[in-house]
Amino acid sequence: MTGASAIREKHDGEMADRSNVRLWLRLLTCTTVIEKRLKRRFADQYGITLPRFDVMAALDRNPAGMTMGQLSQELLVSNGNVTGVVQTLARDNYISISPSPTDGRASIVRLTQLGRECFSGIAEAHHEWIDMMLEGLTRDQRSALYELLGALKTSLADDKGKEQP
Repeated sequence: MTGASAIREKHDGEMADRSNVRLWLRLLTCTTVIEKRLKRRFADQYGITLPRFDVMAALDRNPAGMTMGQLSQELLVSNGNVTGVVQTLARDNYISISPSPTDGRASIVRLTQLGRECFSGIAEAHHEWIDMMLEGLTRDQRSALYELLGALKTSLADDKGKEQP
């Protein structure tokens, strides 16, 4: 078995009368496969987890540093989820934690020089892995998929059935 048929989909692509569900399941399958491959490669080649990479990536994009709340918001996770990852990265000297100069209750988290150097290599590998996973698509297909996913993102933002606060 090769290509798309080598990766099993939830419900094996059945439910022909439910095309929206089938589409969602296909998106989920692709996301799950990519995430599992990234997790395995991060662990095998760098001894880190995907959440550690995500925190380092967010801090790399924000060199002035971020509060824990900002980091949680950027990563779309709870403060509790970020705290353990940040503590591990600080223990390994990849990030520093210092008091906020404007809010005594907050701390500012930044990549250290070691963290920037480490992340640079990991980020390059990450880009290469993603390139390899998507190399079966032409440039035009990738562009079209990107545009279509943008339309989906807009549709999700406009979802009338979403929970109201």
